[in-house]
Amino acid sequence: MVQFSKLCLAAVVLAGENVGSFAFSANQPPGSSETSLARNIRLKKEEETRLREEIQQKNEIVEDENVLKAYAIADGDNMDMEEEEIVSPVAVVDGSSLEREVARAIKTRAYPLFLAEKAAYVVDDLVSFVDDFSSKSSVQVGNGGNTSSKVNGTKERVVVLGTGWGAAAFLKEIDTEMFDVTVISPRNFFLFTPMLAGASVGTVEYRSITESVREINSKVNYLEATATEIDPKSRKVMCESVVCEGNSCEIDDFEIEYDRLIVGVGAQTNTFGIAGVRDHCCFLKQVGDARRIRTSIVNCFERANIPGMSEERKQQTLTFAVIGAGPTGIEFASELRDFIEQDGPKYYPNLLRYVRIKVIEASNTVLAPFDKSLQQAAIEQLQRPSSARTDPRVAELLPEDFKLTELLLESGVKEVKEDEICLNNGETIPYGLSVWAAGNGPLPITLQLIEALGEGEQAEAQSQARGRLAIDPWCRVLGSDGSILSFGDCATNPQNMLPATAQVASQQGVYLARLFEKGDFGSKGEDGKLLPVMRKQGDGVEESLADKITAFAIQSDRIAAPFQFLNLGILAYTGSGTALSQLQITPQESARVKGKGKIGFGLWRSVYLSKQVSFRNRALVLTDWIKTQIFGRDITRLE
Repeated sequence: MVQFSKLCLAAVVLAGENVGSFAFSANQPPGSSETSLARNIRLKKEEETRLREEIQQKNEIVEDENVLKAYAIADGDNMDMEEEEIVSPVAVVDGSSLEREVARAIKTRAYPLFLAEKAAYVVDDLVSFVDDFSSKSSVQVGNGGNTSSKVNGTKERVVVLGTGWGAAAFLKEIDTEMFDVTVISPRNFFLFTPMLAGASVGTVEYRSITESVREINSKVNYLEATATEIDPKSRKVMCESVVCEGNSCEIDDFEIEYDRLIVGVGAQTNTFGIAGVRDHCCFLKQVGDARRIRTSIVNCFERANIPGMSEERKQQTLTFAVIGAGPTGIEFASELRDFIEQDGPKYYPNLLRYVRIKVIEASNTVLAPFDKSLQQAAIEQLQRPSSARTDPRVAELLPEDFKLTELLLESGVKEVKEDEICLNNGETIPYGLSVWAAGNGPLPITLQLIEALGEGEQAEAQSQARGRLAIDPWCRVLGSDGSILSFGDCATNPQNMLPATAQVASQQGVYLARLFEKGDFGSKGEDGKLLPVMRKQGDGVEESLADKITAFAIQSDRIAAPFQFLNLGILAYTGSGTALSQLQITPQESARVKGKGKIGFGLWRSVYLSKQVSFRNRALVLTDWIKTQIFGRDITRLE
C-alpha cells in the first residue's frame, strides 16, 4: 500500500513537471522554433497579399482621368428607360428572305408571348428536375452526344471570365456534358452584392452572402487568376496568378486557349477623375470593401472614445460621409443609420451626440431610377428625427437639435482630402469615414479587348458604349466573329441600352447558357459576313415548348431569339424596417406597382431571400437577420 502511494506521488510530480514544461514551451521567447514558424507563416501571408494587391493595381484600376470621365456611368443609369426598337448590326443580303426574318426577330416580342415563353421555361426546368430526380441520374440539361457542340471531335472549350451575377447564372444552367467550361477569376465565389451594405455594418455576415464557384457547378474547371490580356486572333487569354511554394510567393503567368470566350468581368468603381477619391474613400464593390468599412466604423468610435479628444475633433471623427445617392449610397446610409440607432445606445451611449451621417449627391434628387413619389419617400425617411432621441438609454444625453442624417443635394465633390471633403460650392465637410458610391467605370481588361478588336464595328459603337463592350442582340461582342460573348456591367447593346444591374446580368447569363445548347454563334453567309445566331437543326436537337412559343413570337424557326429583358422592378432599403418597391407589371410606366414603408420592407426581404443562389445562403441570411434582431450587431474586431 505504501509502495502504491509512492508511485502515485511520483506520477503526480512527473505530471506537474510536464505541465510546467508545456507552459514554458507555450511562452517561449522570440527565436524559438515555434515563433519562427509563426513568423514565416505571417511573412508568407504578407507577401501573398502584396502580390495580389500588385495584380489588382495593374488589372483592376484605370488611372487615366480622361478615360474615367469619358466612360463615367452614374449609379442607376438607364434603369428607367423605355424599351426601344432594336436595330441589328448583323449584315445580311438586302432583300433576302433571311433579312426579313431578322427584321421581325429583333423586334421586341409581344409581352403576353414573352411571358408565356418564360413560363414555359419554368415548366421545362421543373419537368427536367423531376425526370432527373426520378431516374437518380446526374443533372444533364442537353444531349451530350450533340456533335455540333464539338470541335474536331472534342468538347468545345468555353472560357468564362468573372464570377459575378451573369457568370453564376450561366454556370448554373450550362450543360457540362456538351462543353468544356473553364472559369477564370481572382475571386473563387459568387457575391450577392445587393446585401453588401448590410454586411458592411454587421446586419449579415460576409460568408452568408457568398457561394463557392465549385458549389454552383462542381463540373467546371476553376482557375484562381486574373485575366490580363485577350488576343481575339489567336483566341488566347493571358493570365496572372499568385503561386506560393514553401515560404515564398511569386506571380505566375500562363495562357488559356478557347473556342468561345464569355467576358463577364463587371465594372470597377468610377472616381470620375476627382482628386483624392481613390486614396481616401472606401468603395462598396467587394467583400474586402465591406470588411474595411466595418472595421473603419468601429475604429472611428473607438478613436473618439480616447480621453483628451476635443468636442470638435470627436464630431469630425464620427462624421460619416456617403458620396452618391443612388441605390448603393442610400442603402448603405440606411444600414449605417440602423446600426447607430439600434446598437449605438448599447455600445457608445456617450458618443452618439457627436455622430453625423452626410449624404452628398451632385444631382437634385436621390434614387434616380425610382418614381418621384418614392424618391420623396426616401428623402423623408432619411431626414426623419432619429429614433435614438426616444431611447431611454441616451435620450438625456442628446441635444435638442440632434440631427443624425443630413442630405446635401446639388453638391458636387471637387476633391477629397485626408480629413475633409471639398465641394464645388466652396464648402468643406470634415469627416472620419467617407464611402464613395457614385458610379461605374470599365476595367483595364475590357478596354484592352476593345482596343484589340481594332477598327470596325466595335470602335464605331464606342460613342454609345462608352468603355463597355458593344454587343449585338445575341450578346456577341461586335467585331469578334461570334467567338467572344459578353454580358453584365462590362457590356451593352448600343441599340437597346439596359441598366447595369444584377437583374439584367443574371437574365443574360441564363439566356446565353440556353442559347449555347441550341444556337450556332459563328454562322456566316456566302459573302463571309456574320449571320444572326441560327438555331441548330437536325437529329439530337430537341424542341421544347418554350422554343415553339419563341419561334411563333419572332415568326422564324431558323433564327434564335435575341435577348429580351424582363423588367421585374427595383427595390431599395431605406432604414428602420422600411423599403421602397417599384414592381413592373408591364413595360408601360403606368403599370408600375409602388410600395413603401413596412410593406416595401416585407417585399424587399422576401425577394432578397428568395434570390440567394442556394438553400445554404437562404438559411444563413435568415439566421443573421434573427441574430441581429435578438443580440444586435457584432462589433468585434479580430484583425
